[in-house]
Amino acid sequence: MLIHPLPDPVILHLIGPLSIRWYGLMYLVAFAQFLLLGRLRLKQIHVRDAGWTKKDLDDMLFYGVLGVVIGGRLGEVVLYRPEYFFLHPVEILELWTGGMSFYGGFIGVAVAMMFWARKRGFRLMEVLDFIAPLVPLGYAAGRIGNFINGELWGRIADPSLPWAMIWPNVDMLPRHPSPIYQALLDGVLVFIILWRYSSRPRPLMAVSGMFALLYGSARFFTEYFRTPEFEVHIVGVTLSGSQMYSIPMVLLGIVLLSFAYQDRNSLQNAPH
Repeated sequence: MLIHPLPDPVILHLIGPLSIRWYGLMYLVAFAQFLLLGRLRLKQIHVRDAGWTKKDLDDMLFYGVLGVVIGGRLGEVVLYRPEYFFLHPVEILELWTGGMSFYGGFIGVAVAMMFWARKRGFRLMEVLDFIAPLVPLGYAAGRIGNFINGELWGRIADPSLPWAMIWPNVDMLPRHPSPIYQALLDGVLVFIILWRYSSRPRPLMAVSGMFALLYGSARFFTEYFRTPEFEVHIVGVTLSGSQMYSIPMVLLGIVLLSFAYQDRNSLQNAPH
């Protein structure tokens, strides 16, 4: 059986309260891979022919960072821990401690991209189709940050499971290393499928729809191994809060794919 090492969340102490933390570093990794994969995506013929440039990619990153940080934190506050942050409002600004909602970040990025698309002259769905394959590995980096922070621990596991892990900051029971599951399935696996899917011209909205469908489905599954923040009961079925939020994501994916393939002549990468 494994034991979580609970490393120091601080990599390097700087001056006074300033420090470099693993969680923050993982976000830098996420933004760096966005640029790296984005440059690879620009080399795809159908993307290049649509008029995308490196300047677009760099400019989008600035807007995307704002969307991820603001949306992700507000999502954590509103969707998962409103009572706690109502009593401790100052901690809303303590991003370095962890606590960022993917679904909040998803909404934040969508809003940020809406403003960027209007500025640049793209349709919003063109922008979302372009960036969708660049998201899953960034999400995986964030989950690695959660694991290092010793948060989002899993449900109790069978002690015979080779990778069952004790989280000393929780209790001495064997648990699933759920952040690792989510990094691998919701992140790496979704990336592999989506990258291959988006490597060919697809109808407008299809890549975004495929991302929503894949991520929502994967997240719904991996949440079975994670200790839920809260649970809801729907028609006699118990779901975690994140599973409840995953259902609209799956439905959104189905709707977008349905609309996308109604008109196969409307390719996502047609010149704007």
